[in-house]
Amino acid sequence: MILTKKACLVSLALSATVASTNGFVTPSTSSTSTLSSSLSFMRNNNNQPERKNFVLNSSAVAGDLNGVMEKPKAWECDDEANCVEVDACDENECRTTLDVRIHGEWYDLSGWRKAHPAGAHWIDWYDGRDATEVMDAFHSVKARKMWQKLPKSAPATALQLEKTVVPDSSTQISFRKLQKKLEDEGWWERDLVHEGKLIGIWASLVIGAGLTAHAAPFLSIFLTSLSMTNAGWLGHDYIHGVDKFSDKMRLFAAAAAGLGPTWWSDKHNKHHALTNEMGVDEDIATDPFLFTWAPDPKYDSPLRKIQHLIFYIPFSFLFALWRFDTIKVIVDAVEAKRPKAKDELFALMAHYFVLLTILPLNVWAPAVLLSGLMSALIVTPTHQSEEFFEEFQPDFVTAQFQSTRNAVTTNPFSEWLWGGMQYQLEHHLFPSMPRSKYPALKEILVKFAEENKIPGGYRESGEFEILKMNWQRYKDVAEADPVPGAPYSRGSGQLGAINLGLSPAAGGLSFVGEYDKK
Repeated sequence: MILTKKACLVSLALSATVASTNGFVTPSTSSTSTLSSSLSFMRNNNNQPERKNFVLNSSAVAGDLNGVMEKPKAWECDDEANCVEVDACDENECRTTLDVRIHGEWYDLSGWRKAHPAGAHWIDWYDGRDATEVMDAFHSVKARKMWQKLPKSAPATALQLEKTVVPDSSTQISFRKLQKKLEDEGWWERDLVHEGKLIGIWASLVIGAGLTAHAAPFLSIFLTSLSMTNAGWLGHDYIHGVDKFSDKMRLFAAAAAGLGPTWWSDKHNKHHALTNEMGVDEDIATDPFLFTWAPDPKYDSPLRKIQHLIFYIPFSFLFALWRFDTIKVIVDAVEAKRPKAKDELFALMAHYFVLLTILPLNVWAPAVLLSGLMSALIVTPTHQSEEFFEEFQPDFVTAQFQSTRNAVTTNPFSEWLWGGMQYQLEHHLFPSMPRSKYPALKEILVKFAEENKIPGGYRESGEFEILKMNWQRYKDVAEADPVPGAPYSRGSGQLGAINLGLSPAAGGLSFVGEYDKK
């Protein structure tokens, strides 16, 4: 039987209590924090999360036995990761325990979660797990130094957790060395001349679309759709980026494409961290219009049987859906007073003012649909043709190799149109690296896969072949019978499940998971 973190720590706390009553342990104020680090979101044997925090420490129990109840302690941190010990708050109102492993050390992030700029939900998903690769992938050097200031988990807690978490693989260790080597060589330095060229191409498309909007509307639709898709790829690169130029350009996606960084970060970074995890990765939760695996009968849809014939219709609405989700998320973000949410809202307002002023409805509306179709054809095949996972993958590096396939483009236009997404593996392993570096990085990752004996190796196919592979998956799933007990696309209670996290896809469009009915 595998014990949950909560069960393990209860056992430790009770042991400490018994020892203390027999004179073996003298509880002190500092020991309060030693055994109070127990997780509420650690999965139990049924993969369901605890819904309530749990606080138990040897000092509190021992004190109670002696007639004196000592108040448990917790951590409170600011946005610079400066933390102080305070009296623990009501466990029903806030998290009091949260432990995450980073580079072999366990840290108590219960006080940091609220100060985390990207939101508390990110920290919660790694409760009781290793987050080293995710921490390194999404954060700047400055941010990665900050976690070293955070309080470490209590020794007893860390010892028990280390027994329940999968050890770092040799592949993970080799990858960390590779990342350090690339950082030392300056791979994250952005080529501003190259960026200027890309922005210049986008600006030319916008100007061309505006000039032809009334005289040649069909040409304007084509140019507008290209500009929207191109703006999405540029914004995607800048939102991921951790350099100073990216910081200044973070609102580019909102102003140029109508896509908000807040929504993008919540949705897209989760896809990066938990790629192809069924019920967790929103990018593969596209039912009831498109199913990427045969569903349980209660979540099935008649559309599944013809999805390979009508896939281009939901594909076309991709950009429209992203725009809608952006607006919904930014309104909530402003109300929640998330950092720089108002600036993002103003950028979105400026985008729609220019869009609706310059372009007539008969241009921008079909352009949104055409752009959605192009974007979906690019973003869906690089993952959907590969392995899907029913459980959390502790080896982030191997999982990215197994769930990703690159596209080999055949001409300069395709190379530009794909916007760096043809180097999907390079991007998933190093999302904050400027996309202009990916072509040169390819050879390094091919060698890395060979040296570390990655199952399936470095995967790539021609740009048209990979599109056919994606279509074939839709066809195979369309022809398959429903599977009783198949994973629900929005989760069954596992850590990071769509229905439990901050996700526009929660609940789907027409179905409610069994977990949510309880």
